[in-house]
Amino acid sequence: MRFNIAAKIFAIALGLLVLMAAVVVLGVRLFAQVANQLEDVVHDYLPVYGAVARADELSLLQGVTVRRVIIDDMRGQAATERNEQLRAAMQKHGAELLAELNRARALLAQRLEERGVFEDMVAVAKLDVRVENAIDLQHEYTARWATVLQHVEAGDMAAFDRALAELDRMRDRLDALFAHIHQEIEAVTRNATSAVLARQRAVELTSIAGMLLALLVGVAFSLVVTRGLVRPVHRLLDGTQKVQGGALDTLVPVTSRDEIGRLTTAFNLMVAELRVKERIKETFGRYVDPRIVAGLIDRPDLAKTEGERRVMTILFCDMKGFTGLSEGLTPAALVRLINAYLTDLSVPIRERHGIIDKYIGDAVMAYWGPPFNTHEEQATLACLAALDQLDRLAAFRQAAPEIIGVKRGLPEIDIRVGIASGDVVVGNIGSDVAMNYTVMGDTVNLASRLEGASKAYGTRVLISEETRRMAADAIEVREIDLLLVVGKTEPQRIFELLGRKGMVAPARLALAQGFADALRQYRERHFAAAEQAFAALLAANPGDGPSKVYLTRSRRLAAEPPPEDWDGVWRLTEK
Repeated sequence: MRFNIAAKIFAIALGLLVLMAAVVVLGVRLFAQVANQLEDVVHDYLPVYGAVARADELSLLQGVTVRRVIIDDMRGQAATERNEQLRAAMQKHGAELLAELNRARALLAQRLEERGVFEDMVAVAKLDVRVENAIDLQHEYTARWATVLQHVEAGDMAAFDRALAELDRMRDRLDALFAHIHQEIEAVTRNATSAVLARQRAVELTSIAGMLLALLVGVAFSLVVTRGLVRPVHRLLDGTQKVQGGALDTLVPVTSRDEIGRLTTAFNLMVAELRVKERIKETFGRYVDPRIVAGLIDRPDLAKTEGERRVMTILFCDMKGFTGLSEGLTPAALVRLINAYLTDLSVPIRERHGIIDKYIGDAVMAYWGPPFNTHEEQATLACLAALDQLDRLAAFRQAAPEIIGVKRGLPEIDIRVGIASGDVVVGNIGSDVAMNYTVMGDTVNLASRLEGASKAYGTRVLISEETRRMAADAIEVREIDLLLVVGKTEPQRIFELLGRKGMVAPARLALAQGFADALRQYRERHFAAAEQAFAALLAANPGDGPSKVYLTRSRRLAAEPPPEDWDGVWRLTEK
């Protein structure tokens, strides 16, 4: 049902009347509560206070009378008329005292039955217990002074002294108990009075607040008509600006069922659709690179299955000695290590704008190229990502024992990387039920083979000749071999990635230059000279893997020279 402006004005006026009525009803209820609390003070607490005060007075009179009776008995005047009158007064005081205390208990019991604020009920209950204790102590006191009188009459002064001392102690306890009762009654009465005053102030404040609220509503009433239509429009405008700024959690409240209300509903539905789209990007971005997800959503042409040929740079990265490491770990520790390891290796790829294609066990496959990177920068970005991965390894090695819970015996964790650039087929590859936007072709295979070849050469990062050419201005390399990998018919020059241009240590550059000279001797079939050169390099750099490989080759070829048509190509028989 839609309401027009007239109906809205009538509803506001009716609401104002209801508000005023509510203020009046609330005020009446509060005044009734004040009256009830005053009645509690007058009819419950004050009579209790009076009864206890009279009981205390009678207790004191009884105590004085007991002393006078004892004195008369000690003077031998126990049977006189005056003594009999004192005894009767003593008994009368005791009976009246007990009557007042029982009256006080009856009033307290009535108050407990009526119930009230929890704190007051606790105080009344404690007070009732003290009055009950006073009654019990009064009975003991009466019995004790009777015993004292018996000792006086019997002339047993030793027993009299003990009994009198006990009677005095009882008298002190009784006086202290009455003092506590007086204090607690005063506290309960004071709290009840304070509650009455607080309730009275609440009534006053509520009345004032009600009047102020009515005044404010009256003032607001004059603004409702003029601003009733403008305010929803302003909210829509503000919501639109927030959505434009990226705040997709924006929700504009629907405050009417007129045309503006329907427009607001449509706006909220539109924002919800945008939010779903963004959530799809975020969710699938954890399984597929967010840029691919965004591209498939924003550019439907990427979802086509035809595929296209482009020049891309492919990177494969694998953990060195993963099989041996995994055999010594529990499944939970292995999962923690791999997750942390893959996270660490993925960061440089993302930071260098690469696309993570997939995780294959402990290996990572990534690629660079259009439309995600320019043709000119793709190889450089891939090489820099590989160097960044190497830089992060030291910190990861330190954290690894903590991750898997093994403090000792953990082998050194290292990686091997292969990078190749060249033609690939790019597109959505898969079936009708599952697709993957990926790359495939000889260049992908070459990058994978280079990663595996690093094991044979003892290197960490091997790159193809095309990658070296495209990234020549940004990196330092040394040529490793002329290699024919499995599945290829043409040999490839492969290079070890040494570091960023201008940032490689002079000793590494000297090693690269000496290696190039020795490699030239090797390819010119001067195997003995090559053997000496590689041996010299190893003497200066004992851990250099390529020098070890070529030293072994040179010795074998020097002993068994290759045929005349030998081209220097090394054929890799393992993947």
